[in-house]
Amino acid sequence: MSNPAELPSIAWIGLGIMGSPMAENLLKAGYSVTGFTLEQDKLDRLAAAGGSVAGSIAEAVKDADVIITMVPASPQVEAISYGANGILENAKSGALIIDMSSITPQTSVDLAKNAAEKGIRVIDAPVSGGEAGAIEAVLSIMVGGEQADFDAALPILEALGKVIVLCGPHGSGQTVKAANQLIVAVNIQACAEAVVFLEKSGVNLQAALDVLNGGLAGSTVLTRKKDNFLNRDFKPGFRIDLHHKDMGIVTDAARNVGAALPVGAVVAQLVASLRAQGDGGLDHSALLRAVERLSGAQI
Repeated sequence: MSNPAELPSIAWIGLGIMGSPMAENLLKAGYSVTGFTLEQDKLDRLAAAGGSVAGSIAEAVKDADVIITMVPASPQVEAISYGANGILENAKSGALIIDMSSITPQTSVDLAKNAAEKGIRVIDAPVSGGEAGAIEAVLSIMVGGEQADFDAALPILEALGKVIVLCGPHGSGQTVKAANQLIVAVNIQACAEAVVFLEKSGVNLQAALDVLNGGLAGSTVLTRKKDNFLNRDFKPGFRIDLHHKDMGIVTDAARNVGAALPVGAVVAQLVASLRAQGDGGLDHSALLRAVERLSGAQI
């Protein structure tokens, strides 16, 4: 391991379900991390793991070589990036922003353009793999931006994920992430429908899912979410509220480029319905609850 003095100093903004374990993985890799987030208990957790805690975004970013952001959606990225107290006004020239939030491609393009005027570099680097992938540092990371900035960020990203790919210019990471969320939602929906069908047929669900997962119907979704389905455990690894936001991004972006998403549009509505029924805070595997309701279960 390199001497920490040789490693870039990192500011981390946004320590949620994903951000906290990811920041801790950088600490384990020997980086110095100064964090800022809105919840005090998350700051306490970072401090306990060996990180430093800042009282504001400005304080967190002022001396940082690299600024990593991991917040819920475009409005939060804009709120932390712009304005007198935001990242762009307070980061040093030459700093590199790695935005790991899942946002609209256009937000990423705009951020990169505005940052460039301050001499600040940006890559969009959204992730897939959920809470488990964040904890285990096996995330897939899809990146948009310049090759040189990707190369500079790569050692840091390698402490967070396993499959790390530069997908194209600014915003490309977000476009690939949107496609990822489309595939995941449709996959969870198909699994949920199969679970209800199997249970109503009186089949042993554990046995059925085990054998299905060994064949062509197998998937990372089924591997990761099998226990959620079996135990009806919908503690959030990735909340329905966030998947609802992502389905909005992918349906809007697809319309802009003239791509038809017929099944994606239906699943987007099923996610919206689940949220409207008060399940927005549950894990996206709770799409099972929507199928159960449609099949006559009293929930």
